[in-house]
Amino acid sequence: MPFHMHFGADDLLRCRFGMSPLWETHQALYTLLRPERHAYHVPWLRRMRERVAALDLASLALLIPGGGYHPDFLCPPPRGPLETFGEELARVRATDPERAQAELARSLADTPGAAASARGRAMLADPAGAVRELTDVLERAWHAVLAPDWPRLRELLEADVVFHAGRLVEGGLERLFADLHPSLVWADGTLTIRRPGHHRRELGGQGLMLVPSIFAWPEVIGGFDAPWQATVVYPARGVGGLWHAPEPARGGEALARLLGGNRAALLLSLDEPATTSALADRHGLALSSVSSHLSVLRAAGLLASRRRGQRVLYERTPLGSALAGAQAAAP
Repeated sequence: MPFHMHFGADDLLRCRFGMSPLWETHQALYTLLRPERHAYHVPWLRRMRERVAALDLASLALLIPGGGYHPDFLCPPPRGPLETFGEELARVRATDPERAQAELARSLADTPGAAASARGRAMLADPAGAVRELTDVLERAWHAVLAPDWPRLRELLEADVVFHAGRLVEGGLERLFADLHPSLVWADGTLTIRRPGHHRRELGGQGLMLVPSIFAWPEVIGGFDAPWQATVVYPARGVGGLWHAPEPARGGEALARLLGGNRAALLLSLDEPATTSALADRHGLALSSVSSHLSVLRAAGLLASRRRGQRVLYERTPLGSALAGAQAAAP
């Protein structure tokens, strides 16, 4: 049976985007524990081998069943796009022991033998201690495997939010859900997630939180029950090329003669909005150099900029896209 989320009139006005470093940490660990399902992340998985070997993930692994329930308190829905990992982890540390015990028991029951194991029994007997242990594991994992790459991952997530927010502005929820993920179906005020299991939720005026994710690919994650905020976690755009250096675009030589090599490379690489720092990292250029090139491209009408929180994202204008597209198609 699929998952169903039913919208009322107020919910239609309260759909928003969030980002979550805690969610990414949790999903990154899931990827490390089950790498066979995540071909896009093979280069990252290779880099993480030594770091993961130093982490004790045994307790957390009991709570990541292949197709069952993950405790919601370990990865609560984010409150928006700006919450830090420390702020999210503080919410996990403050989990009520009774709630933790109920969710731990539900999750352990989905893995044969987990509840009866020594670690499983210890978590159920002392849920407050389990919360402390699990948050410590997540904190160590964040610093070991995700924090070094977070600026790059955040750039991709922000670009995804900008793209899909534009779809929402262009055509409302119908336009947004049409290309958010193939398993999502929007009809008659109901969002359906075509996935195994059964879940039904009346949003009740709280709206829906939409969270792009690097490591959730290829799945959509949903199913939060009240009082948790109704949330859909979906694969972010651009994951396929995340860990690979960009290849020179075909036909870029002519554009390089027109604009100069670095400016042409910057223009051609902006398939998704990006910040100055992300572009500097991507192309191995100094921040000051990239900033100067972007200013020239914007003055020429090839780029536009928009502010997202404290960051400025650059994207191609229709003229810039036409010029880049013409060069990419050149023989």
